[in-house]
Amino acid sequence: MPASAFTGNKPRLSLTEIINMSVGFFGIQFGWDLQRANMGVIYDNLGADPDKIPYLFLAAPLTGLVVQPIIGYLSDKTWHPKWGRRRPYFFIGALLSSIALIFMPHSGTLWVAAGLLWVLDVFGNVAMEPFRAFVADKLPDSQVNRGFIMQSLMIGLGGSIASALPWIFKNIFKVDNIAPKGFIADNVKYSFYIGSFFFLASVLYTVFSTKEYPPSGLGLKEKNQEPRKGFGRGISEILSSMKNMPSKMRVIALVQFFTWPGLFLMWFYYSLSVAYHVFGAKNNTDPLFGEGKDFAGLTLAYYSVVTFVFSFILPSIADKLGRKLTHSICLLFGAVGLISVSWVNNKYLLFGCMTGVGIAWTSILSMPYAMLSKVLPKDKIGIYMGIFNFFIVLPEIIASLGYPWIMNHLLNNDMIAAVKSGGILMIIASVICFFFIREDKDEVIDEELAVELELSAQRNV
Repeated sequence: MPASAFTGNKPRLSLTEIINMSVGFFGIQFGWDLQRANMGVIYDNLGADPDKIPYLFLAAPLTGLVVQPIIGYLSDKTWHPKWGRRRPYFFIGALLSSIALIFMPHSGTLWVAAGLLWVLDVFGNVAMEPFRAFVADKLPDSQVNRGFIMQSLMIGLGGSIASALPWIFKNIFKVDNIAPKGFIADNVKYSFYIGSFFFLASVLYTVFSTKEYPPSGLGLKEKNQEPRKGFGRGISEILSSMKNMPSKMRVIALVQFFTWPGLFLMWFYYSLSVAYHVFGAKNNTDPLFGEGKDFAGLTLAYYSVVTFVFSFILPSIADKLGRKLTHSICLLFGAVGLISVSWVNNKYLLFGCMTGVGIAWTSILSMPYAMLSKVLPKDKIGIYMGIFNFFIVLPEIIASLGYPWIMNHLLNNDMIAAVKSGGILMIIASVICFFFIREDKDEVIDEELAVELELSAQRNV
């Protein structure tokens, strides 16, 4: 339906339309998973000590803490007759992130690599943050679950390919997977080049294959009808929105706060843990190190495959059990997956661990946003999605600042123990989700009512 024909009642979209609006997430996740699977290894190659690796991830979340709500605010206030509200941000973020991906594997020092990671995360957030609001803009509540699950499906597909690329280049194309200290292995370099292409190409596909509803159709004022507001007014509106967060959002945010450290600790240390502890590598020039970190990437790709497959099942589970219970159970699967890494001696058992992580990841990428979708004011969805991402960024900052001390003084630089502790935090998140989130009965009733109203309208046409 063209934007000019929209009258305010959001129609149900076809499967093709939902796929088109989600393809961009395939590329965005391609970029995220390349860095998550490889940045710890890159830092290790460039001489970082294990207890210093979290510090090197710190600049990006600190910047994201500022960037995300600002981008949300700006996209709420943006409207262009051709490019819409959210799509300009998709394009700008994807273009600059793709450039950073090309340069990343040519980093010669730790600080160059950390700086490029900062650029990649900043503009990755510029591209990604409006995508969450895009689903709420485009879909009626009866399809919100499907919209966020489709994003999870694309995330799983992009992540599985991205994480497996170094292994693919080494084992299929026989590209070197180790390099002298201070250099990045060729299989990682080529993987980043491929990631740059897919990041930009997939976002461009969504930009050019989708339309957006005008603000007037969403019950909002047109941009040119609003009084001009300065930057200070924008900051004031963001702070006011934080102060007046819906109560349900506060609890879901607390669940996020305990969920994400487990993921960050996995991304910080999992690949290195597999190389040194499961494969027995002595240092990062040992051939076993190359085999171990590539196999770790393969298992990370596998959890993304699990995410892809489970995305087809999760909507039905959520419809039957409710979003809250579904998310609680999925988080427990993830916790068991992370904790069980510490028990692995046979490398193939890692696939079992990553099955649990993949189930949790599917839900983490969809259920919190689906639970939020009905409680946010229509004219501030972008702002609140940005604020909500604080509770992804803040745990990364805390992990980056706190875990060097914990690694030194409590865990004796045991990277496996760090991954295990992330699982324990995920159990806490699951308990909070189950006992403290109130799931309104009318969420299901409204979905059913929306379907019935649509069918009734079709009968009357």
